[in-house]
Amino acid sequence: MMYRHEWKHEINLSDRLVIRQRLRAVARPDPHARDGRYRIRSLYFDTPTDKALREKIDGVDWREKFRLRFYNEDVSLIHLEKKSKRNGLSAKETVSLTAAEVQAILDGDLAWMPASGRPLMMELYSKMSCQLLRPKTVVDYTREPFVYPPGNVRVTLDYDIRTGLGCTDFLDPDCLTIPAGDAPAILEVKWDSYLPEVIRAAVQLPGRRASAFSKYAACRIYG
Repeated sequence: MMYRHEWKHEINLSDRLVIRQRLRAVARPDPHARDGRYRIRSLYFDTPTDKALREKIDGVDWREKFRLRFYNEDVSLIHLEKKSKRNGLSAKETVSLTAAEVQAILDGDLAWMPASGRPLMMELYSKMSCQLLRPKTVVDYTREPFVYPPGNVRVTLDYDIRTGLGCTDFLDPDCLTIPAGDAPAILEVKWDSYLPEVIRAAVQLPGRRASAFSKYAACRIYG
């Protein structure tokens, strides 16, 4: 598992417009995006005592969270992801699931998971069994992604963050989501061993500092 550097900045609409124009001049849009953007729906897991949420709020240096995710309302490709943070660096493990497998998890049918042959799925099963990890809330947002090959850089502009409140009906297109309070737009910059100066300059904004913003935490403001 490879750990990467990650910056997050809370930005406003004016910042987003400026950064978008700069990035268009030096980077290229992610080829998987449609018209330069896509919609993301995630379903986050947590324990009955909100372990993932509390560790994020408390700034625990070694932490992890599990989520399901698909893009642009396309449930033919769903990912189970485990996001890990260690000493300020981040890593992500991913495995694909079918919609039927996701629905089984949502229905509480876990018996098939140990025999899936997928280590990440087996780890989720273990933590659902031992830590009582369960689906917690749906999170929707729009992402504009840019890539820059030197340094394996990925820059994203995330906005229109919406919460499903207590809704965990991840596959239901009619699952109601509402704006997550006054959640800002988020600039995220991720890279491997070095951040090229051209990207560093493109994402610079006066008076903006790296933050520890969490879309999951923002979407739990109502419980």
